[in-house]
Amino acid sequence: MAYQFTVPSRCMFGSGALDQCEMTIKEYGKKAFIVTGKVVTKSGILKKLTDRLDTWGIEYEVFNEIIGEPTDEMIVEGVKAYKKAGCDFTIGIGGGSPLDSAKAIMAMTVLDGEIADYIGKELEGEFPPLVLIPTTAGTGSETTKFTVVTDTKKDIKMLLKGEKLLPTLAVVDYELTISAPKGVTAATGMDALTHAVEAYTSRKANPLTDMYALSAIKRIFKYLPKAYKDGENKKAREEMALAAFEAGVCINNSSVTIVHGMSRPIGALFHVPHGISNAMLIKECLTFAVDGCYEKFANIARKIGVVGTETADEVAANAFLEALERLCETCEIPTLKQYGIDKEKFDSLVDKMATDAIDSGSPGNTVKEVTKDDVIKIYQKLW
Repeated sequence: MAYQFTVPSRCMFGSGALDQCEMTIKEYGKKAFIVTGKVVTKSGILKKLTDRLDTWGIEYEVFNEIIGEPTDEMIVEGVKAYKKAGCDFTIGIGGGSPLDSAKAIMAMTVLDGEIADYIGKELEGEFPPLVLIPTTAGTGSETTKFTVVTDTKKDIKMLLKGEKLLPTLAVVDYELTISAPKGVTAATGMDALTHAVEAYTSRKANPLTDMYALSAIKRIFKYLPKAYKDGENKKAREEMALAAFEAGVCINNSSVTIVHGMSRPIGALFHVPHGISNAMLIKECLTFAVDGCYEKFANIARKIGVVGTETADEVAANAFLEALERLCETCEIPTLKQYGIDKEKFDSLVDKMATDAIDSGSPGNTVKEVTKDDVIKIYQKLW
């Protein structure tokens, strides 16, 4: 069987990566549309980019109106600003939200209609060049053909895709992640872990994604606790940046499964950051899925060193779930209750969330059949 495997057209990785991109970025145009958020602006990271653009003689327009996770309304405003400024390429800098927004804005500068019109369709067109610069280690948006945007009319997160959404250039410099606070480090790190584990255990997994996934999982179990406890630990930050990239490549070429399918409705309805909602769900979701492929979950346990090669698959798989629970505790992942979500409201929306989760298609990639009733039971177990 043959597999298609795609990655960004170009990638610059490592300390000072942005400094090496002058000639490449100059190829893309004379005026950049920079998509970011106020946190990146206030942190001084945006200035590191704009200082270089000034030095390189590239004009730019800054759109820092990405507040929280992207919505269709933010994308509309971004497209208007792009066209008004007369830009010819886009740079997204920040966490997953600015990067996803940059993809969507780039596409909608060319496409007709509303972004919601493209659910279930491939986003295709001659889009402007796109540079993505992550400042967190986890979402992997800089490596994928996906963007997630909330439909404010329907209160759902739209998963939109297209090979043309892959960036023309991904710039991954772990030093840009050092200022990320503990909560963001935990959330994005758990997001990367979810990507890797889901891609590895997905029905769409293949030998190449398996290789990237196991590498990412091993790095995350070793280095996420270190990055969480000491954000200045450069080795941990570097390894987490690499793991996030690997995990992003995995979902780009395999798929996410039940965790992401159930996570998006929680994010859309209760505004829980994506990485945190994944982490809230991951133990219960994978406990449900584990008997669909004990062998693969056991391989993860062996890779991270919690069991030996002689341990039976079922025992090893359960050892992985225990290690996963310990990692969540180390990173102080809150429960729904601890996060402040109202149980009565949550219960009233479980049926809608389950429907939206199944409709997203992601649970269908799980290694065992997932029904709406299964999803409802998992949501109820979160309390």
